[in-house]
Amino acid sequence: MSIEIRNLSKQFGTFSALRDVSLEVKSGELLALLGPSGSGKTTLLRVIAGLEAADTGQVLFQGEDATDQHVRERQVGFVFQHYALFRNMTIFENVAFGLRVRPKKFRPSTAEIQQRVHELLKLVQLDWLADRYPHQLSGGQRQRIALARALAVEPKVLLLDEPFGALDAKVRKELRSWLRRLHDEMHITSVFVTHDQEEALEVADRVVVMNEGRIEQIGTPDEVYEHPASPFVYKFLGKVNLFHGRLHRGRAWIGGIEIDAPEHTEAEELSGVAYVRPHDIHVDKVDHALNGEGAIAAHVSHILSVGPVVRLQLVRDDGKDKELIEVEISRERFRELQLTRGDQVFIKPSRFDLFPAQIH
Repeated sequence: MSIEIRNLSKQFGTFSALRDVSLEVKSGELLALLGPSGSGKTTLLRVIAGLEAADTGQVLFQGEDATDQHVRERQVGFVFQHYALFRNMTIFENVAFGLRVRPKKFRPSTAEIQQRVHELLKLVQLDWLADRYPHQLSGGQRQRIALARALAVEPKVLLLDEPFGALDAKVRKELRSWLRRLHDEMHITSVFVTHDQEEALEVADRVVVMNEGRIEQIGTPDEVYEHPASPFVYKFLGKVNLFHGRLHRGRAWIGGIEIDAPEHTEAEELSGVAYVRPHDIHVDKVDHALNGEGAIAAHVSHILSVGPVVRLQLVRDDGKDKELIEVEISRERFRELQLTRGDQVFIKPSRFDLFPAQIH
């Protein structure tokens, strides 16, 4: 089932939670609403569910206006961050709850409920826990049961609000891989809220980056990470270094050095702030190795090894910028350079995006 959001706005007192938000969710898509606290992502999810009413705008399911429909009529499944399981019920009864409380004429038979619940428990790989109670399960298991309960009523849309936010990092990583596999099997239209960039980029088909009640960018994980539409998206989706920069017909002056910029051959004259990811900075110990185009001289102030990646913190030697420059290189490259704290290095951006200074 497709979802269309048209010009939604929502105010809480003087706070604007949503500001003229429009969005389309494709049928069978797994969409992430990503943003910091207060960006409007949970409010948008609740409006889609019918748990919150927008001040203006429309919500359409499969092209039909659902704006004034009650939450029960929308046929959505909702999974909360803190599970919301019934503590006095077994796992089986928790999953069966939505089926048992249906009006009599729509309620499945006892045998049908039994079969449906066992199928769902098997789907979430917890059928062996049917007779236990929520307090006897781990956090990850409880969240999977909450998902099974949401799926029991056969919703046309699945909505998840920070579904893994209360779990530790290892369990979160395991569950998001599991959710992606489950979605690929079921193809139910799903929207999930998260403030975890890695989670959104790893799990979603498309990512909606939100900020201050507005949508900053919509795209695939690769699109929003590799081609951020604004400085906010650049900063929110990982670490970034900022340099003063200028572009002119395929040449760039970044951080005081001149480099070739073939992807910007159409730019006439543009000045602003260059945004450079740590892994998009080339590092060498000798200046002449950088194609004779010049480089920024710096020295190593800190070295941190994280698995296959080595993170360097550098300080410019010319004193032009007191902020540390963060660089990521492979462990293999680190061994080649044989770097230690205090070593002088020469750096050059290999890829960047330039935004007008007033946006920064």
